[in-house]
Amino acid sequence: MGTDKHGRTTGMCLPRQGSWGVAALKHIASCSFGKDSLATILLALEHGEPLDEAVYCEVMFDKTISGEVPEHRDFIYNTALPRLEQMGVPIRVLRSDKTYVDLFTGQVTRGPKKGKLRSFPICGKCYVQRDCKIRPIRQYQKTLPPDTVHYIGIARDEQERLLRLTGPQVSLLEKYLYTEDDAKQLCRKAGLLSPVYEFTNRGGCWFCPNAKKKELRHLYDHHPDLWARMLELQALPGKVSEKFNRAETFSDIDARFRTEGTQKNAFEMAA
Repeated sequence: MGTDKHGRTTGMCLPRQGSWGVAALKHIASCSFGKDSLATILLALEHGEPLDEAVYCEVMFDKTISGEVPEHRDFIYNTALPRLEQMGVPIRVLRSDKTYVDLFTGQVTRGPKKGKLRSFPICGKCYVQRDCKIRPIRQYQKTLPPDTVHYIGIARDEQERLLRLTGPQVSLLEKYLYTEDDAKQLCRKAGLLSPVYEFTNRGGCWFCPNAKKKELRHLYDHHPDLWARMLELQALPGKVSEKFNRAETFSDIDARFRTEGTQKNAFEMAA
């Protein structure tokens, strides 16, 4: 037992119910370098929680371009990784041998759409998340002792997600009564808050079909080279689907932003 930053009593950091009962051999923090996972690591260090390493899986757009928003990738490799290493936290970086482009241009092998390009992933059934992130993480987890404790960055005000934790999965944010906003403030105080929070409240790949308009607009305005790569993929023939998300093609979004830009310029000239 102990007290949190508010002086409230906190409980012991015990995994949720599982079949194992002996002391864990390893403690691993899952890390995306977002506010919740970094706050988890900072809390582990502050409170002397056991921590053997942090594990980060980087999704790649192609063999040379990261799937991370460029500002976030710069933060990861130029700020967060060096700082955590200075703090004594080993970082393991995982990558799949598959990339977004590999999967996009892969051909359907059976059924009525056989021979067509797999195209954009479907919202809610993202094959990129499955093949480029979840699969390499699970492959690495198979090399760990079965009683390894996994620190997962889920805040105390995310009750639905907390209820889905199973086995030796632990939320230190829940233990120390940290909300999402508390996690953000802890990272900001430590100088470890990613600049992506200036234009979004979520992490994710820059080509994610769940991206909000503000995130796509940021990509359009600040990373035209990446935007152009998506338009190149949109132009490929023989795709399973032309839709980037449930409502629009990437070309539709591009045309809308161009129109908005033209209207804005006309308004400014008339002012």
